[in-house]
Amino acid sequence: MKKTIFVFGILIIALLSLFQLSSYSIMAGDLSSEVFIAITAIIFLILGFWLQKRRKERTIQPKPAPIDSEKISELGITDREHEILVKLSEGLSNKEIGETLFISESTVKTHLSNLYSKLNVKRRTQALQQAKKLHIL
Repeated sequence: MKKTIFVFGILIIALLSLFQLSSYSIMAGDLSSEVFIAITAIIFLILGFWLQKRRKERTIQPKPAPIDSEKISELGITDREHEILVKLSEGLSNKEIGETLFISESTVKTHLSNLYSKLNVKRRTQALQQAKKLHIL
């Protein structure tokens, strides 16, 4: 946080210095205003490219943890229940999960009930949190 404030402070000081220098140059008649605007635009263009490059380097996200298939079998979660858990993590409703997997909504509810008991949870959100914690999602 301190580094960000420091960098922005230096940028503001540099910008103010550039404006002050340009006002002296324009008053003295050394530079026309069009040249000053062009130089300022080029400086900010280069600065923008540099900041974007640094930002991309920082935002490289780590790979998610691999799915622990041993934990899935240890908990006794079937393939269909795991499919439903994946669809649940995508934010689908029971009806949408049933339509996607070509099963009835009551079958989805049954599988979810089984999942809740195997994961020892009571709600959808708790099931997703537990599944992520156990690396089965």
